Amino acid sequence: MAKRKKRRAREPAPTVDYADDDGNILTLRQALSPASISKILAARERGPATADDDWRRRSEMLFERLAVGWEIAGLPMTEQKQLLGRYRMADVATQEWVRRTIDRHVREYLPDLA
Repeated sequence: MAKRKKRRAREPAPTVDYADDDGNILTLRQALSPASISKILAARERGPATADDDWRRRSEMLFERLAVGWEIAGLPMTEQKQLLGRYRMADVATQEWVRRTIDRHVREYLPDLA
């Protein structure tokens, strides 16, 4: 009979909060697993998609893997489906702020992805 591996509880990665001009707070992980980094880097090299498709997919992949919380108008969200849904429904200005914030965050904490 095969032995089951014991799963060790991982400590959550440290996070950083970023506030926009309206006081909404986006919380991002400071670190990603090597597997997540590999997937994001591999997405750049995928098939014949347009540059815009690649850019949008990479933006969403970064958001999915980095965002752990988003407080909007005093209402906190921490569930991954809610976070991604809110990002997709956000107006253009909010999406641009999120992308700029993630770009700055990646340059500072995850330079391998920059």
